[in-house]
Amino acid sequence: TADLKSYFMQAAYVADNTLIKAIVFGGNEITYQSWYGIDAETLASDRTFNPSGIYTDDDGNIQFYDNEVDNYSQDHYQLHWNQRFNNNWSTTIGLNYTFGRGYFEQFREDDDFETYGFTPLTVDGEEVTTTDLIRRRWLDNNFYVINANANYKTNTLDMIFGGSYSHYDGDHFGEVIWAEFASKSEIRDRYYDGNSIKNDLSLFNKANFRLNDNISLYGDIQLRDVSYKTTGTSSDIIPFEVDKNFTFFNPKVGVTYQLNESNNLYLSYARANREPNRTDFEANSDINPEQLNDFELGWRYQKENFSFNANTYFMLYNEQLVLSGQLDDVGNPIRTNSGDSYRLGLELEAVIPVTSHLTLQPNLTLSSNKNTETIVSFDGELVNLGRTDISFSPEIIAANAVVYRPVKDLQLSILSKYVGEQFMSNTEAELARLDSFFVNDFNVTYTIKTKSIFDSIVFSALVNNIFNTKYVSNGYYFTFDDDFTNPGTIQTVEGAGFYPQATTNFLAGLTLNF
Repeated sequence: TADLKSYFMQAAYVADNTLIKAIVFGGNEITYQSWYGIDAETLASDRTFNPSGIYTDDDGNIQFYDNEVDNYSQDHYQLHWNQRFNNNWSTTIGLNYTFGRGYFEQFREDDDFETYGFTPLTVDGEEVTTTDLIRRRWLDNNFYVINANANYKTNTLDMIFGGSYSHYDGDHFGEVIWAEFASKSEIRDRYYDGNSIKNDLSLFNKANFRLNDNISLYGDIQLRDVSYKTTGTSSDIIPFEVDKNFTFFNPKVGVTYQLNESNNLYLSYARANREPNRTDFEANSDINPEQLNDFELGWRYQKENFSFNANTYFMLYNEQLVLSGQLDDVGNPIRTNSGDSYRLGLELEAVIPVTSHLTLQPNLTLSSNKNTETIVSFDGELVNLGRTDISFSPEIIAANAVVYRPVKDLQLSILSKYVGEQFMSNTEAELARLDSFFVNDFNVTYTIKTKSIFDSIVFSALVNNIFNTKYVSNGYYFTFDDDFTNPGTIQTVEGAGFYPQATTNFLAGLTLNF
């Protein structure tokens, strides 16, 4: 179940060369948790089962805690100022403040006192060291952003330079709001309490230069400095202290050659760097940032209503932050460095007008996504698996939209998508395999032009998964070493969880345009 509320407000000042906008929006969501997924046996027998909140009462009956929810609110306050000085110069300044706060609530069965800093109790002459309890784990954060840029534009040059600075300050803490047994404590005591601060400064300059009627050059330079610091304890009740600083230089260059009115070719190179996030540091405090060198070559064709684009890419990674397949205890995916890896692919897309009323919009991606060498510990020994597929990276993704407009204001669409098989880990473990799937949706929109207070009224309906396909698009994979079943030996145990997707479902909407 989910209870979602949102709001949006905007005010604007418009003059000949000035546009100032103030925007306020936000919302609250209360959603019953479902991040545990289900195992393969449950997927086959009861694919809609959700184990969140399950516990056994004193009479041995299976129960579900009714408030096992995620409750989070976020408010955004933005101010944007666009100023045009003349035909060549314009500037943009933006301010943003985001306030987020919320928690998820859990019933925990027979948890250890030690986890929450409780001291053992004596009840009826017996020592009690575990208890059923309800806990809330909070996130309370403030996020500030300022960005500014200037644009200089002529017939041959379009250049933008500027910068941005952001500051994130987030508190992470946990509270026990009820316990069957508890030692001395105060209301709203925090059994763990941590803080994270992230500062991000970026300066950039990018330009498009038209060398002549056929050749255009593109360049982009970004210098980025990121600092990340944490203090306090993590949810595992251990010190969580990170103090990292990253400086990234991200250049990009490209050239476009206009063959004729319908055809152009382009070639580009870009370097990009990406820093680890909080979840990454919690799993491995020594994790490294990712670096990408991206080479792309493409062809664009446009004639009347027909268009076709083909793009090839070769992405070379060092220490790519790939998904490990594992999740942390709140469902966040954990990433790991993969050493050297690459993604090589071909992307095709087209818009094909069959008739004046019927259009096809197909696209296809074919790719090879590989870790060049994968070494894992299995059954107590290091095993070199050699070249393996990167997790969650299918080799084939294809989609198509069949759009039919029988009359001007009515549009009917069939949306189809195919995703090839993929692995939830970087080891190509059979248990981590996700099968391919093919799903189809149906969408209809009808627009009524009015002469009332509304400019138009739009009715819409969307039926997802019209053929009721049962498929899984996501999940997780994990291993642990069993060294206690057979003392003196280590056996690696594998496990997987799956997130089955909804069968046929629908949405209906009404949009009023002023």
